[in-house]
Amino acid sequence: MNTAFLINSVQQASLCTNSNSEHLICSVKATIERYKKANTDTSNTGTVAEVNAQYYQQESAKLRQTISSLQNSNRTLVGDSINTMSLRDLKQLEGRLEKGINKIRARKNELLYAEVDYMQKREMELHSDNLYLRTKVAENERGHEQPMGMQMGAASTSEYDQMAVPYDSRNFLQVNIMQQPQHFSNHLQPTTLQLG
Repeated sequence: MNTAFLINSVQQASLCTNSNSEHLICSVKATIERYKKANTDTSNTGTVAEVNAQYYQQESAKLRQTISSLQNSNRTLVGDSINTMSLRDLKQLEGRLEKGINKIRARKNELLYAEVDYMQKREMELHSDNLYLRTKVAENERGHEQPMGMQMGAASTSEYDQMAVPYDSRNFLQVNIMQQPQHFSNHLQPTTLQLG
């Protein structure tokens, strides 16, 4: 295909006259450049594609071999293909399995000790919280017992103290909903309101 392209270009160049010699030289140079470019593009494209294909074929062969090796190793570890193993291979397999089991047990023990340590710390925290709550309950119970004692002491106080209206430090009237309301209207005369 490339040779046909070159022959066609040369035939077109030979048809040109001498008066067009400058144009002929430029046309031939352009044709040669196009040929070189087309030739290198197709050869490079083919080479790159071939290299890529070879690379992927090699990689897929390596992966197939790795998969096969892992499947065989897995069958051996599970015990499916031990019938064909020699005594030496069986001893090596047993040693590898014992090492693996020891690592598994060591890791399991680490996790169990960490869990026990966490639970002991949590137990101490809960014990501390329990003590705190018990002291708060005891303080609350003492707070409820104290007003009852004050009410018994208040019964022995004078009548004047009982009639006094207590105020808190913010000058608000304190109202106890447990006491009977005091009526001061006994001394006042009712007045009539006339609308009109």
